[in-house]
Amino acid sequence: MSSEDILEEVQKVFRDIFDEPRIEIARDSNADNVPDWDSLAHINLLTAIQKKFKVKFTLVEMQYLKNVGDLVDLVERKLAGKRPD
Repeated sequence: MSSEDILEEVQKVFRDIFDEPRIEIARDSNADNVPDWDSLAHINLLTAIQKKFKVKFTLVEMQYLKNVGDLVDLVERKLAGKRPD
């Protein structure tokens, strides 16, 4: 799965979590430039993204997420490291 595909899927999660079907995110989107992205929304986003992609983030990994691009890159690395079932 490419980073563009991951970003598209992450966008769907954002739309669901924020209950805003028109929200547009980009790699540089972060809590400072997305309305209503507070600590609770952040937890809900990370939980939903882990569930959607069937990956787990460590606390250290989550600590270094500064924007959506970092999140997309982390998901991409996690998916690349998964073995097919």
